Order: sequence, then structure tokens, then C-alpha cells
Amino acid sequence: MIRGPVAPDRVVALVIGIEQYAAGPDWNLPGPVRDALRFRDWLLARGVPDTNILLHLAPLSGADRGVPYRPADHDTLRRAFVTDIPARSGDALWVWWGGHGVLDTDEHLRLYCADATVPDRRNIDVESARSTLRSDAVTGFGWQMWMIDACQTFDERHNFPHSLPGEQLPAGQRIQAHEQILMFAAGRGQRAANDPERRLGVFSDIVLRELPADPLPDPDPLFEGVQARMNALRAAGHTDQLPSLFMHRPGRTENSPWNPPAAPGPAATSPGRLLARLIESLLAYPLMSDRDARQALVNELPAAVVARMPRHTMPRTDVIGIVRTIRAQPDKLWELYDAVTLLDDEPGRAVELKAAVRDFIAGSGPGT
Repeated sequence: MIRGPVAPDRVVALVIGIEQYAAGPDWNLPGPVRDALRFRDWLLARGVPDTNILLHLAPLSGADRGVPYRPADHDTLRRAFVTDIPARSGDALWVWWGGHGVLDTDEHLRLYCADATVPDRRNIDVESARSTLRSDAVTGFGWQMWMIDACQTFDERHNFPHSLPGEQLPAGQRIQAHEQILMFAAGRGQRAANDPERRLGVFSDIVLRELPADPLPDPDPLFEGVQARMNALRAAGHTDQLPSLFMHRPGRTENSPWNPPAAPGPAATSPGRLLARLIESLLAYPLMSDRDARQALVNELPAAVVARMPRHTMPRTDVIGIVRTIRAQPDKLWELYDAVTLLDDEPGRAVELKAAVRDFIAGSGPGT
């Protein structure tokens, strides 16, 4: 850590949690609001004044616990980066963001705002926001720490009907006065795992457990602690996401990729990873993003199977429910394969799905 101790009243935080989007219930994401409020509680316990916490939420019903907050639409969040933060004084800045994200074709992470719709996916470009906060438009906040719990899936894989809108936020002159540390929940092209039952992001929960008592923590041991917990989840087959740490310091820029420990051979084909591969192979089909198309798929399956199948409006959760219902019966998995390829006969996706089904059946033993 380069800088010395910072008084808590010199710490400012922009805390964002978005669970509900204008795009509709298929975009609902239980968890980011709870994570944001837990992070707010951590800041308050460290002595950071409540007036220094800019809380922006878009909660699902009953998720905000009665805490006052600001909206999380594009115009409001844009103003937070361009006007609200530069108008503040302080030595350290936190940016906490939980919600949906996507990686654009220029390799920029775009974070969706609460008023994003399918035709108009309003978003904040992380690289543009970083440029604003490290320019002379911001006279203080020499130390800036970002925690971003969002997917970095490739935009083109989602097959949206309209292109992703972009905007460069206004910035001042470039200077060498700000240190920026960014920790991302997921790696390039990856999803960030969320636990809808516990209403939390897997990455956010780990970070909140690892944060020390210091309101300005050393990023290296913090990242190492997050690594250790995430490696344990990876070894158990619960997640494949690869968080990363990016440091921009005056005269030096570092990008520390995830460094998982070498695993024994069998772990590479653990049931958890085989199941994750099968889920991803199914989600690669554009039809899985459409509720009516998924229903047409389910209609092709045996009625006895469909009768006990849990359904959900979110594509990923729905697909997981479908697979979990039939995974113990290999013949039904092949019926699922036949139904998917009947509705979409693209050969490349079919080859991967066939291999994923075959490997899952071969690697899943009794009781798995």
C-alpha cells in the first residue's frame, strides 16, 4: 500500500445495487441490494459518515430495509460520476457496483443501469468512468477502490436485436495523481455467480467476509483472501468464475489475473464442472433467452417430467431447473438434446451440446 492512514471522514463511497430493470422480470437479479446495504453497514462500522455514502439502489420489492437511497437510472448515475463525486472533497473513494454487465467489442465492461431496456440498454462504461475519476476533474481522491460484481460475458453472444449504446463521460486533463484499484468478480467472457435464494452475489459475499477493519485496506492481502475462498469453491465445482485485480498507480499499471492452484486431474471433470459445462452449452442457444421458445422446448419433453419441473422467468435459472429435473435419467438428457436441436439445428452448437451431455453422463455417478 502506497498511502498512509486515511481518516474515515475523508472517505467517500458510491454504492450501487441494481436488482430490477426496466427490461422486465427476465432481468431481475436478487442480491445486489442486500450486498450494497451490507457494504454500507461495513463503511458505517468503520466510522465513515452516512452523508459520505452515495447509495443508489433499484430494489426488488421489500429489499431495501427502509434505508433512504437515490435512484439507479442512467441519468442519475451519470451525474454521480460527472458531478456529484467531483463536487465532494476527500482522500479516498470507494465505488461498489452490483448488477448486470456485459463486455463490449472494444473489451470495455458496460454496467447496465436500472432503466435499461432491450431496445435501449442504457449503461455506464467502466473505462470511461475511470478516465473521468482519474482526470483533473477530480482534485481529491488520490486513492480509489472499485468492487464490481457483474458478468463480463461477450455482448454478441446474447443476440440482442439492437446494438449496445455507448457514451464517453466528460473528463478533464490527464494527470498522474490517482491510484485506482479495481477488483472484478468475473473474468473476460465469464458470468458472475449469484445466489438468488440467499439474495447475494458470490463474489460480493466473499469480499464482505474478507474486508478488514481498515476503511482503506491494502488490496494485495484482500485479493489473496478472496482468491483463497474462491479457489475452495472452484475446487468443489461450485463456480468457474475467475475474478481479477487491476491496479493503476502513477507510473505503473498492473493487471493481476486469477491464479487458481493446480488441481489434480479428476477435478477437471468433477460433476460440478460437468454440470456447469452442460448449462453453458444450453445457454449458448439463442432460444434459451426467449421465454416462449423455452416453453416450446419444454413442451417437447415427456409430460411426466414436465409436471415436476420448476420454472423461472430468468433464462439461466430456468435452464438450471430443467436440467436438474432430468439429469438423473440419461435417456431424458438425450431427449432434451433432441428437443433443443429440433428447434435450432445449428451444427456448431449441436456438437458442443452433444459432447457436454455425453461427458456429463459419463462423469456422473450414483447419488451425484
